[in-house]
Amino acid sequence: MQTPPELDVSETLAGRQESTSGGASVAYSKGRKGQTLIIAVRCQGEGKIKVAVRPVQVSFSQPCVADESSTNYNVVDLSGAEREGVASVEAPSAVRWSMTIGHGAPVRAESPEGG
Repeated sequence: MQTPPELDVSETLAGRQESTSGGASVAYSKGRKGQTLIIAVRCQGEGKIKVAVRPVQVSFSQPCVADESSTNYNVVDLSGAEREGVASVEAPSAVRWSMTIGHGAPVRAESPEGG
C-alpha cells in the first residue's frame, strides 16, 4: 500500500491524502506569510494525473507508470501560497496516488529581521 510522501523536518504539514484512485480534492490549511507551498504527489499505475491548486492558480501533470511508484515534489513560491486552499486531482481509475501538502521556508533569502 502506498503511503503519502514525507516532508522535510523544516516543513509543516498542511494536508494529506492517503492512497486513492480516481479523482479527489485535498484541502490544506494556511501557513505563515511568505512561506512556499509544497505539493508532493506519489503515484503508481499506467496513466497521467492532473493537479490544480487553488487559490494560487497553479496546475501540473505527472506521468505514472504501472510497475513502479514515482514521487514528484512541486514547490509553489507565489503570492498567496500561505493561504488555505484545495488541490484537485484528476486521475484514471487505474492509477493509485497519494499526496502530502505542506508549507516551507521561502525560496528567496531574506534579511533576518525580527518581527
